[in-house]
Amino acid sequence: MGLSGLGIFHTAIGVIAIVAAVIDFIRKGRIDQSQFTGKIYFYFTLIASLTALGLSKKGGFNPGHIFAIFIVLLILVAYFLYSKKKGNNRARFFENFLLSFSFFLSLIPTVNETFTRIPLGHPLAKAPTDPIIAQTLLVLFMLFVAGSVFQFIKQKKINKSA
Repeated sequence: MGLSGLGIFHTAIGVIAIVAAVIDFIRKGRIDQSQFTGKIYFYFTLIASLTALGLSKKGGFNPGHIFAIFIVLLILVAYFLYSKKKGNNRARFFENFLLSFSFFLSLIPTVNETFTRIPLGHPLAKAPTDPIIAQTLLVLFMLFVAGSVFQFIKQKKINKSA
């Protein structure tokens, strides 16, 4: 697969972060930073994003690095809202959205890299512009939008009862 040591570490950490987020989405409908899985998502996404800055297929700064920096900013703001605005239920709207958006953004390079590498020897996509990548990302975007609406409605109910 042509991965460097850093690439293997980045991939392993990133997969763990994605699994943790999926577990939280299934259990809570959101990434919950008060739960072990939410903490794993935060720290492993932070590590995966920072290690992504050391990776480049073609050398130099690229769009993947921009994604990584943006994801770091999103999760740091979400963490700030979680830790400093505990009693503020309005902050939960933004925290939920930022974590979900960071998750969606992390799936863009994940889908691209996975589809252009697997299965070995005959990957699903030949290039990032392959239609299967665009179609998969469109489905993931629709799930992100639906999930964000669900989270908003659920948080609104929580805020009313508080």
